[in-house]
Amino acid sequence: MEANVRWVLLTALAPIAWGANYWVTHAYLPADRPLWGAALRALPAGLLLLALARRRPRGAWWWRSALLGLLNTAVFFVLLYLASQLLPTSTAATVMAASPLAMLLTAWALAGQHPHRSHLAGAVVGLAGVALTVLGTGSALDRAGLAASAGAMLVSSVGYVLAARWREGADPLAATAWQLTAGGLLLLPLAAGAEGAPPPLHGPTLLAFGYVTLAATALAFACWFTGLRHLPAATVGLLGLLNPLTGVLLGTVLDGDELGPRQGLGLALVVVGILLGRPRPRTDTRTDTRTGTPATATGAGLPGKRVP
Repeated sequence: MEANVRWVLLTALAPIAWGANYWVTHAYLPADRPLWGAALRALPAGLLLLALARRRPRGAWWWRSALLGLLNTAVFFVLLYLASQLLPTSTAATVMAASPLAMLLTAWALAGQHPHRSHLAGAVVGLAGVALTVLGTGSALDRAGLAASAGAMLVSSVGYVLAARWREGADPLAATAWQLTAGGLLLLPLAAGAEGAPPPLHGPTLLAFGYVTLAATALAFACWFTGLRHLPAATVGLLGLLNPLTGVLLGTVLDGDELGPRQGLGLALVVVGILLGRPRPRTDTRTDTRTGTPATATGAGLPGKRVP
């Protein structure tokens, strides 16, 4: 369990960085360049991680990297960029808060991972808390932005479950580098053809792209895919609730949004949801063939892990 706590803390860095990414994109990046915004986020981060990993794909990882790069990078980043520009930060993050439920159902359908009742309960409670915290503004919402946010949630759920299923043959850093590089290379000609020259990079825009590329992409995705290898997909999905939670807290601190009793209750429900879905130790009771007495061992509760 101590090891699980370390993996949870490491994985949690990703949704926190992504929660801040909504605000950075909305406030500082050009609204009319979603393809360039996605390409400049993905490709530099992918090349940086590739230089650190120093490994090339082999065998099935060539086509796996291309497919995961399409889902987790190219399509996801473009849709997320559009959602961040067209919607208020809290609303875009709220739609993505449904990711735990989407990941549970996707993992069940694609990988046969039956969700535990505690994971389902944690997802529902956490999502209710996020909705209680950030919804109810009464303002009109952009339908295209809502569609982009929902699409990003669904595409990423499929991509993350596939990434968790394909574990052999690549360490998390290398696999993350391949996906980001493949997605960035796919986006580059599309951005040049559809949007022309890249946006000028100076001042706040350059600093914003620096955060988006290094913190919200290179570091965050490395942490996220590492977590997918060491924790159940349901637990990782529940940690994604920290994404909208971060957006709400940033809005309160940086923009002066009011945090009243309703928002406080919502934040408490998010914490309860994460605690409900945390990994639990698994007790494995067997019979000692030498003595005929039960032998009990405790495991980490990871998929497929056997207790010696």
